[in-house]
Amino acid sequence: MARLKVAVLISGRGSNLQSLIDACAAKDFPAEIALVISNRAAAQGLARASHAGIATATIDHKAVADRAAFDAALDRAIRASGAGLVCLAGFMRLLTPGFVAAWRDRMINIHPSLLPAFPGLHTHERALAAGCRFAGCTVHFVRAETDTGPIIAQAAVPIRTDDNATSLAARVLEAEHRIYPLALRWVAEGRVRVVGERAAVAGAEAPDGAMINPAG
Repeated sequence: MARLKVAVLISGRGSNLQSLIDACAAKDFPAEIALVISNRAAAQGLARASHAGIATATIDHKAVADRAAFDAALDRAIRASGAGLVCLAGFMRLLTPGFVAAWRDRMINIHPSLLPAFPGLHTHERALAAGCRFAGCTVHFVRAETDTGPIIAQAAVPIRTDDNATSLAARVLEAEHRIYPLALRWVAEGRVRVVGERAAVAGAEAPDGAMINPAG
């Protein structure tokens, strides 16, 4: 069976990109990364991709007239690579509704909170300020509204009494590195179906029981 070709969009260091690269290196993984695109030439993730022998491209958002022109250039590059799915991995640009519509249910993102809680930036600071007992991360299909769309997978991380934003972010990132490749596998295997605005994963069941924090 042919592997699903994926384009990954990044803006920075590419740690989630690396988790996808590592997963795709397995011979039995059902997806392969055809292209990594960054809007910043200095993004560390481009070096990660090059080291793995993956094609890269830089599309500078400052070098085009507007968001629509930038997204049009993105779309051309992705389609030229043969990719059938787009993965956002720390891509710090807002996409136009037209681009999102063109890739509807074929574009996924990972966000460092348990959506719909704390969309946008500074998620860990906001979770700590709110006194949350759990934080986490979410893989979801992308919609035009920021950090919305059918949820594919989530991972919860207990918040410790001595946590700060840095320590919490580090543990959440470890969870991100686990669930993003897992969600990509499910999508590539054709196990994820969007019904309305909910994503159903065939053969996947929720664990029994509950996590309790604090567990005193």
